[in-house]
Amino acid sequence: MHLRIVYFLILGVVFVGCKEEKTKTVAPEVIEAVVEKISTSTYEDLEGNPIELSDYKGKRVLLNYWATWCRPCIEEMPDMEKAQTILEQENYVFLFASDQSVKKILAFKEARGFQLDFIKFNGMYAEENVSALPATFIYNEVGEQVLRFDGGLKWDSPEMIEKLRAVK
Repeated sequence: MHLRIVYFLILGVVFVGCKEEKTKTVAPEVIEAVVEKISTSTYEDLEGNPIELSDYKGKRVLLNYWATWCRPCIEEMPDMEKAQTILEQENYVFLFASDQSVKKILAFKEARGFQLDFIKFNGMYAEENVSALPATFIYNEVGEQVLRFDGGLKWDSPEMIEKLRAVK
């Protein structure tokens, strides 16, 4: 008798435990709403507008990858501001891309007061062959990467300004 009770208990647990759960479906409108929020552009400005490097064809571009927590990134920014001012009449665009949230980038910009064009990077650093920050890429007027600099540098030095001016 005792064995029968144990047997029925085991059968009960097996049947209750193996009960099939209905698959939940998600309405198509919900899926579309999620897809719309995912940015398809590599970069975006701080208002959420998509940006691609190809938008700057005909200009020389200095693209700096940085982060709010990166000390060398922050230390080189005043020199980059000076270099940007020196080169402003020489067809240069300076862009500062971080993969952090727009909210963090805006808070950083407000707290530090840098007059730099900060943008949101929507990709992964590894896809851009960036393994450490800061990393700076220089593109010529036809959009070809012609220089790369890793680590913090003295961007407003005469030597660096001359290197940047020499980009063709």
